[in-house]
Amino acid sequence: MKQYEGLKYTDDRHDAFWLAHLFVLGILPEGYIYPKEERPVRDLLRKRASLVRQRTAHIHSVRSLIERQTALRLSCREIKKLEVRDVEEILREESLILSARANVAAISFLTHHIRVIQKAVKSKVKLRAPFEYLRTVPGIGEVLALTIMLEVGDISRFPTVGQFASYARCVPTERISNGKSKGRGNRKNGNRYLSWAFVEASQFARRHNAKFSRYYQRKAAKTNKIIATKALCNKLARICYYIMRDQVPFREEAIFC
Repeated sequence: MKQYEGLKYTDDRHDAFWLAHLFVLGILPEGYIYPKEERPVRDLLRKRASLVRQRTAHIHSVRSLIERQTALRLSCREIKKLEVRDVEEILREESLILSARANVAAISFLTHHIRVIQKAVKSKVKLRAPFEYLRTVPGIGEVLALTIMLEVGDISRFPTVGQFASYARCVPTERISNGKSKGRGNRKNGNRYLSWAFVEASQFARRHNAKFSRYYQRKAAKTNKIIATKALCNKLARICYYIMRDQVPFREEAIFC
């Protein structure tokens, strides 16, 4: 914990005195200790997210290879259904087939273990209050709701919605003085797994909900797609905060009024 600039001498004794002084004043910031009994399931769900990202990399690799060699554009869903014989029919060159075969085998392997982990997580933990209404939010299914629940822990540790959005990495980091940017803060300060969950939710929300889609398009027209995605993430994070805090279902008319 940083004290103040210009100190000429510090040691453990002085640091301990400084921490004790903050504690007496009641301004010593305290970290949240996640419940020990829930950590294994949370880590298992994090492993699933890691495998999903690895599978996505292999899917894009095969998709790019096929598009470069044959000018054939396949969707990610079609790529996930490919088998070795399908690759051999699409790609005629032996070296290309060998490369794509490795990706297809990896996709199949990762998909199997993603399903195994997902089944295990669902058998070990269920959505509980105040997280049971998260599934009413467009773009959030059972897996993302479980991810948010296990990453948040106790929603009461966030006094304000801004603190929760910051923890989910859904707010910009910038230092502004006299209308000019003077640098950026620590943009990676927060929970990267929660950030990933809201990015995934934003992708589904804008595809399957007309109002979220229009909100995204308005932001994208003014800025760019990346900023528009993070703006939608921020809105979803704020929605989820109030749903978890107040234990109420999602109401579209209250968001876009």
